[in-house]
Amino acid sequence: MIETERLLLRPPLPADFEESAAMFGDPDVTAHIGGQPLARAEAWTRFLRDVGHWSIKRFGLFSIVERASGRYVGKIGHAHFERDLGTRAAAEVEMSWTLASGFHGRGYATEAGLAAQAWFDKHIGLRTACSIASANHASLRLAARLGYAEVDQHPRENGSLIILARDPVRP
Repeated sequence: MIETERLLLRPPLPADFEESAAMFGDPDVTAHIGGQPLARAEAWTRFLRDVGHWSIKRFGLFSIVERASGRYVGKIGHAHFERDLGTRAAAEVEMSWTLASGFHGRGYATEAGLAAQAWFDKHIGLRTACSIASANHASLRLAARLGYAEVDQHPRENGSLIILARDPVRP
């Protein structure tokens, strides 16, 4: 468990599913993540992947909870998704984040991202990458704040997928 000034980061709990499903059912949230809201069954599969990742890899995506209210904010962390990010990324682990639309623009992603990165650097310490749709300007700005630099672009039907990478910070 990680505490920041305004947030609590912890591995996902079963009670997080309803809020996670609502988040992935929101068209504003999924506009740059596949482009379509997820059906409940797809959200469940994604949630189970996040829970299972902690069991197998000993790291994963944290659920983000607002400390003052106890409300579910979203998820952020690292995962081995088994996706081909290309040789320029030189990483198998990706950093990923998704916040419910009611929490956008508050600096929560940066606050949670810096905390999740510090934890990952200390406990795992691997180079990481992230893949972001070229039209997702907010996530590209966040990636830059988190120290990611563009290493590749993969053309897609509706714009490029930008691959960014970051080396761990050693204490």
